[in-house]
Amino acid sequence: MAGRDRVVHLLRQLERAACRCPAHSNTFHQGSGSASCTVRKTDYAFEMASSNIRYGEGVSREIGMDLQNLGARNVCLMTDKNLSLLPPVKAVLESLAKNGVKYKVYDNVRVEPTDTSFKEAIAFAKNNSFDVFVAVGGGSVIDTCKAANLYACHPDADFLDFVNAPIGKGKPITGALKPLIAVPTTAGTGSETTGVAIFDYEPLKAKTGIASRAIRPTLGIVDPIHTLSMPERVAANSGFDVLCHALESYTALPYNQRSPCPPNPINRPAYQGSNPISDVWSRHALNVLAKYMKRAVRDPEDLEARSSMHLASVFAGIGFGNAGVHLCHGMSYPIAGNVKTHSAKGYSVEHALVPHGLSVVLTSPAVFNFTAPMCPERHLEAAEILGADISQVKREDAGAVLADTLRQFLFDLQVEDGLGAVGYSKDDIPDLVKGTIPQERVTKLSPREHTEEDLSLLFEASMKLY
Repeated sequence: MAGRDRVVHLLRQLERAACRCPAHSNTFHQGSGSASCTVRKTDYAFEMASSNIRYGEGVSREIGMDLQNLGARNVCLMTDKNLSLLPPVKAVLESLAKNGVKYKVYDNVRVEPTDTSFKEAIAFAKNNSFDVFVAVGGGSVIDTCKAANLYACHPDADFLDFVNAPIGKGKPITGALKPLIAVPTTAGTGSETTGVAIFDYEPLKAKTGIASRAIRPTLGIVDPIHTLSMPERVAANSGFDVLCHALESYTALPYNQRSPCPPNPINRPAYQGSNPISDVWSRHALNVLAKYMKRAVRDPEDLEARSSMHLASVFAGIGFGNAGVHLCHGMSYPIAGNVKTHSAKGYSVEHALVPHGLSVVLTSPAVFNFTAPMCPERHLEAAEILGADISQVKREDAGAVLADTLRQFLFDLQVEDGLGAVGYSKDDIPDLVKGTIPQERVTKLSPREHTEEDLSLLFEASMKLY
């Protein structure tokens, strides 16, 4: 017994001495985690959930057979007015017609949807008794379709019942939904893999959403040919969403430091914190993005680069769909929601718009400079993947190095020079902070705790990038 006690004593000493950065410590594998949640404050388990994914050039032609195999009798196809005239929708409709599938098209999806546009799509779905849903488009289309499916299958629910707290009630989804097939046309949101649907809640001028594994698509059909129709700035902004999905999920609070510990598995959130499986997907997405994103933006005919970014979007989607995001996304929601007059290049919309990927990436240098002290090794690894030489860099300089690396990356891709360039000033900071506070579903996954003053300083630091 004395020998065993000595071994246990040594192991405990090693554990106390180990690096506490979740990237390089053994915090994910400590055996004490299985204690009941009646005595634990933080979680001890994580789940891995994702849609089935089918990838291949021209694979959209199979969707009509998929719907036949599902026994579909009345299909809802959702898209937006611009996409309805483009090859991706045409390819899907040809497949449906060839296989004799009955369908109705809803093309009134709003780019950057609102609670109002969600409700209009929900009403369409409720009035037509669809048995399968198909979404052809970017994140706005796929998210709208998720919401339409959810509320059509829960006709008595109030709209805020399933919306994330504190804006909504955040109720668990217990009823079955109809099958949903997502056909993404942008390489960014990863919405084809996740149980998340994001929208602008107009009464608060802030983004919120619905987050539940129950709403994730049954199948994501990832056809790289569809990305060739993306304009340059859409490709860039979609790619920035991939970038931040990968970086935020990889640097998020570890799952076993997230509180509270759910009393029942149904209460375990989709966004659980960084974990060993999500880490693999997020890191790989970052590697692919570092190699191909600039090529994909600069040459719309570069099928290899655009195909690779389409896959990177899927990889990052699986990563963040289970780990979550944190401050860049939490702060992006009021940036998009409070937009005044900014006109986004490459987007055929009539309303003022700061595209989601742009609203996310503008704060990234400031955010990762702020979070780096909590897990500097991960921040340095990300900087190295993005091209920085870290051979002589000290751990305490990790944030500055990653921030500088990101600024150069954004500058090379001609990103607007901070929040000031999309219509904001220091006078807007209180409203931006106010819009960030309700986003605790994601902001609480920041590896570093933060105050309202911290958020104010991050917004101020993001007013100008270069």
